Amino acid sequence: PVDILINNHTVCILETFDPSLTSDEGSGIFLPTADVIDLHFTVNARGVAMMMTEYVKRFLARSATWGRIINTSTDAAHAHKANVSYAASKHAIESYSRSAADELGKYGITVNILAPGPIQTGYITPESEQMINEGTPLGRVGTPEEVADVFVFLASHQARWMTGQLLYVGGGWRMGQ
Repeated sequence: PVDILINNHTVCILETFDPSLTSDEGSGIFLPTADVIDLHFTVNARGVAMMMTEYVKRFLARSATWGRIINTSTDAAHAHKANVSYAASKHAIESYSRSAADELGKYGITVNILAPGPIQTGYITPESEQMINEGTPLGRVGTPEEVADVFVFLASHQARWMTGQLLYVGGGWRMGQ
């Protein structure tokens, strides 16, 4: 049986509504297309909704009384330039999570959202890392272990009175934005 569901998957293709920001350099920045919008929402939002639905069905079928759902969003879910479909799909995760928190609490299930900031998983270039270091109150990028610690907390008994919450885990990166 599954007591704790962590949805931590994503797809990200850079898009912008501003044609002057498009570029073929690197991974590119493109104008939104139906296919790319659908890909973002299928993987990032629909996948979360379907996993939560299956979790709840199995949870109730076994008459469980304690459960945790933790969904991963991003600090970029709130108006992020040149990342419009990604941000919108992650914002949808936050909406699904709050609805689920409201509806599933009566079953003993808490639902929370973890929104990582800049975490060095290999994608942050040295140039970007320097900019992040200067713009983060803690003066550095985060590590996967630091995000994992918050997942562990949200899955624990200590988080039993938390539900429907969005936790930014990014060293204060988006604190003033």
